[in-house]
Amino acid sequence: MEENQTQIEQNIDRRVIEDQSKTVGKIAAALAKAQSEIMGAKKGSVNPFFKSGYADLFAVIESCREILAKNEIAFVQGNRFKDGVFLVVTKLIHSSGEWLSSEMALPLPKGANAQAIGSLNTYGRRYGLAAMAGVAQKDDDGNEVSKPQKVNS
Repeated sequence: MEENQTQIEQNIDRRVIEDQSKTVGKIAAALAKAQSEIMGAKKGSVNPFFKSGYADLFAVIESCREILAKNEIAFVQGNRFKDGVFLVVTKLIHSSGEWLSSEMALPLPKGANAQAIGSLNTYGRRYGLAAMAGVAQKDDDGNEVSKPQKVNS
């Protein structure tokens, strides 16, 4: 019983540690400096379904890439599948070796093809990087989705 409890505690600790390096003081200081300069992503794309503007992935990257780099922070993004869910992973890595990581879980639509998965990837990368770097973006497309839809009679 005691051995099982120790294994459970080790697994919990490993999960907590997996989203950041052992220490984060240097990356936290560098990220704070970077965030003081990041102005936000400009809306330049239109969601054809809702006819609303939004900052696309390119705009989010352009709003923070140089400022993060100037503060010795790189970002990498990847993806994987786990238990039928598509995960987009965003990692900020400091020149000191310290890092922060976040996963965004996106459920796969039934019958998803490569195009649908590519769209999920782009969506997850945009929101993941914006969240990790502190990039503000006007979320017209998300706000529209949350509004009750009008039903045509």
